[in-house]
Amino acid sequence: MKNILYILWSILLLFSSCQSNSQPTNKEKKTKNISPVQVKSINGLERAYFASGCFWCVEAIYESLKGVEESVSGYSGGHTQNPTYQTSNTGRTGHAETVEIIYNPKIISFSTLIDVYFGSQNPIQINGQGPDHGSQYRSIIFYQNEEQRKIIEEKKEALSKKINRKIAAEILPFQKFWKGEAYHQDYEKRNPDNPYIQNISIPRLKKFQTKFPELLKERH
Repeated sequence: MKNILYILWSILLLFSSCQSNSQPTNKEKKTKNISPVQVKSINGLERAYFASGCFWCVEAIYESLKGVEESVSGYSGGHTQNPTYQTSNTGRTGHAETVEIIYNPKIISFSTLIDVYFGSQNPIQINGQGPDHGSQYRSIIFYQNEEQRKIIEEKKEALSKKINRKIAAEILPFQKFWKGEAYHQDYEKRNPDNPYIQNISIPRLKKFQTKFPELLKERH
């Protein structure tokens, strides 16, 4: 029964994706008038915020990039205060698993971070990535100023035209990032034998690294 329901859900998801166009979602339209919060640069390092499915996966992908000092797992995009892993996973807080990217703009640009974002996921999957489903796993790119918003929208539109499909990622003004629990940080590095890491996170990371070898840090 579970397999049958999953197949039916997949067909419905594909149908709805094909029927949609690349116009902004209702949520994106509503948030156009909300001013984004600009995060101050510290010691020349900037911060960017992305939601793209499980934050264990996304954290590992961005940490493999030259110019990225650190990536931090947490939550953003919701309407509640102090979200936790347990509460966000109910889907009722509005938050998505999000990663804070701390990077050196002299080495890697925000534009390149967006290329990595779209190039490391299934861009048409709605409310999830791979086996992870639910609004807490939805794709969101947060912008902090109009320059970033323009870059995101242009790349999203270009990708949509290239593959002739609607891109699932929402584009929202950044408001606040809530750092996740300590055990989520560097999860892939610290739990290499975890079945999810072995079967989902590592294959996703390796697939990305094959596509963008020129962006990777040197391995020692």
